[in-house]
Amino acid sequence: MTTIRPLFIALFALSVAACVSGPVARDDVTISIIGTNDVHGALVANDQVGGLVTLSAYVDALRQARAADGGAVLLIDAGDMWQGTLESNLGEGAAVVEAYNAMGVTAAAIGNHEFDFGPEGQHAVPVEAGEDPRGNLKRRASEARFPLLTANLIDSSTGTPVDWENVRPSVMIEAAGIKVGIVGVMTANALTTTIAANVTGLEIAPLAETITTVARQLRDDGAVLVIVAAHAGGKCTDFSDRQDLSSCNMSAEVMRLANALEPGLVDYIIGGHNHNPIAHIANNIPITSNYSNTYSFGRVDFQVDRNRQELVSRQVFAPQQTAPGTRDQYEGFPLIANPDVERVARLAIARAEALKQEKLGVTLTGPFELVPDIESAIGNLMTRAMLDSFDADIAIHNVFGGIRAGLPAGELTYGAVFAMFPFDNIVTVHELSGRDLRGVIARTAGTHRVPGFAGMRVFVSCNDAQMNIEMRLDDGRVISDDDRIRVVANDFLALGGDDILTTAIPEGGFELRYDMPLTRDALVDWFRAGPDTIGPEDFRTHSAPNWNLPDGQPANCQY
Repeated sequence: MTTIRPLFIALFALSVAACVSGPVARDDVTISIIGTNDVHGALVANDQVGGLVTLSAYVDALRQARAADGGAVLLIDAGDMWQGTLESNLGEGAAVVEAYNAMGVTAAAIGNHEFDFGPEGQHAVPVEAGEDPRGNLKRRASEARFPLLTANLIDSSTGTPVDWENVRPSVMIEAAGIKVGIVGVMTANALTTTIAANVTGLEIAPLAETITTVARQLRDDGAVLVIVAAHAGGKCTDFSDRQDLSSCNMSAEVMRLANALEPGLVDYIIGGHNHNPIAHIANNIPITSNYSNTYSFGRVDFQVDRNRQELVSRQVFAPQQTAPGTRDQYEGFPLIANPDVERVARLAIARAEALKQEKLGVTLTGPFELVPDIESAIGNLMTRAMLDSFDADIAIHNVFGGIRAGLPAGELTYGAVFAMFPFDNIVTVHELSGRDLRGVIARTAGTHRVPGFAGMRVFVSCNDAQMNIEMRLDDGRVISDDDRIRVVANDFLALGGDDILTTAIPEGGFELRYDMPLTRDALVDWFRAGPDTIGPEDFRTHSAPNWNLPDGQPANCQY
């Protein structure tokens, strides 16, 4: 007996030692991340999009699936949350923040249109002494039960990221025992794609460098996953293979961002801003983005080993559509809208309904469709309405981006005009020299931000790499460099928006009159004062286009 017991103890010790030094059993958990972007106030469904009410049902169904397997769901937004619908804009975005709170949003990036409402109250830009140009944004941030993230929005006076209540560069959260770091950034052109008066004293730091710095710190602090909410976009068209980037615009900002990051630093980029879908992997980083107004949402599932605290695998889903009637279940659970989100939407709808249904006394004989065409009927209608309404020679408008919806056939309502132009921009009228106007044409000809105009036709030619520009008013007069031309636009353009009027802005800026009407109100008045019927065929200019550009304009054609 005495000889056997020491041997047994030795063998038992060896067995225990082998168990300790051998492989540790895996304990996998699924972290599902839903990415949204450019919701633009879409609280309720229409024929194409589900709105936040429908989206909430998908989020809750996925949460039930993850609760059943011990995982977790994170809901992260990439910016441009609340500007865009009458239901949201009447409360300057408060209803969207309330809906996000009810949905349990984890974090959200700040987008360029979060600045659109300016100070708290009725003014869209600071008018009275002491008004904070970011007052509305700060108020919405204080109401959010989730952090707003913006690592590359810099306070010019300090050279550091802005320091506002509930606004920070990044956040670390724990989900199902896994630390997840989330960074927020915005597009490099954010400050030129909102109202300039509301972003004075701010700068944008480079996206890739900012993310690298913040992500490394999150990794040092123990983040197993690092997610970037980037209000920066791109576009892909084929979703059959996540690794196939041949249908993607690789020069787009979000793709350049992904390729500029060191491998392994970031696990997922949720993009936005451009309103185009992506569900691909670039530089080994999953990227998702969606059309605006909750048309769809992005999703990536991460399988993580809790014991080793490391990523095991991932699955990138194609854009998940939310159109009504698309599904009645998701991940095996019924799609039932979150009642708190429904309540928020119902109250917002009730406040907006009477104004939305107000008839303007005109019938559209056909739809004015929103199409990517500089000579579109709706773009020409917009500029013609502005020109007819004010004492000016020409009207100019950023018809790409500055018109957000088409107008349906039938009796026109205030709600339809609001959907077309939801921005609170005021009308501006400025006198430019013919030389300044020529500079505007030269700067924008052939770019993706070609403005639309009424009252003028432009003829551009290129001889030996020299750009020649002729501008003619509607009465046939050729505009010379010394002519003085009255131009009606809006404060977004007058303050440098979309970089359209930049070359014509005088030192010290254009003088703006804040007693001028809102552009949208001027549109409404024009419809009310116009004929009983209007048709899109009356506003098509393809037979005599306003813009006359050479086919295949050489890249070296200089003004």
